[in-house]
Amino acid sequence: MNLRQYEYALAVADEGSMTAAAERLHVTQPSLSQQIGALEKHLGVRLFTRTPNGVTVTVAGRAFLAEAKIATTASRRAVTAARAAEGELAGELIMAVHMGLGARQLPQVMGELRQRHPKLQVTLHEETDLADMERLVRQGTLDMFLVHRIPAGCTFDAHTLGEEAYVAVLPKGHPLLAEGDAMRLEDLSSQGWIRFRHASLLDDQLARLLADADLSPQTVARASQISTAVRLVAQGLGVTVIPASAVPEGYEELARPLLPSPAEPVLVGVRPNPGPAEAAMLDHLGRQNWCGTELLRTSGTA
Repeated sequence: MNLRQYEYALAVADEGSMTAAAERLHVTQPSLSQQIGALEKHLGVRLFTRTPNGVTVTVAGRAFLAEAKIATTASRRAVTAARAAEGELAGELIMAVHMGLGARQLPQVMGELRQRHPKLQVTLHEETDLADMERLVRQGTLDMFLVHRIPAGCTFDAHTLGEEAYVAVLPKGHPLLAEGDAMRLEDLSSQGWIRFRHASLLDDQLARLLADADLSPQTVARASQISTAVRLVAQGLGVTVIPASAVPEGYEELARPLLPSPAEPVLVGVRPNPGPAEAAMLDHLGRQNWCGTELLRTSGTA
């Protein structure tokens, strides 16, 4: 039994198919099946149930794979730490982020890291639900996360990067766009609203903002992605409220600050006993502008 067999089993579980997993791993299907069979024989349990459409994970398989994921993550971190001791950042850094948060800053950070450390790979998990973020934390596979709220039961060290304001986004040509820089939620109470998927972090925040303002506007559409919601707004379907950094480039003129200005802290969590890769990412994140609406003015005049 070895780590490669663990990686093979994890790939089969992810793909739900021996054929797809073999293609992903760049091995032949008979070779993969042989390795999985040898692993199951060593363990004395079936990890997968073979079906006409692929494979499904057994109860024993789920228990094994949870620990296998931790083992392969620890191996990856060990390799990264060894190489970093020689002055080279390599390997994979896994980071989760709440959907829309850092949409402008993260690409710049990753570009800078790529230039300085070309052998370091960063994998991002964009999560819409707090429960999904908490699941990733419990699995023990994350190195870092970028959030507005620390997941429950998390032991990561938290660092505050700043505060991010929420802004209103209005359709092109809307009269309120020409009336000033800032507006109140009450000014939008008669408008149709573009909301987000039920139970998502963003829609929960939007619901709190509306409840605090004692507003119950009509919902005309829901979207799962912020960029989709903004494009629906631009076409005149309604209005929405989103984090300032999540306004897609080219749509800045449709965004306006709110009074009073709702904002949430931007927090980065770093796993206990972090390595040089986490330190490098934290350093680059700390150099970014996290001042909410300042991002719109900066990008609009660039």
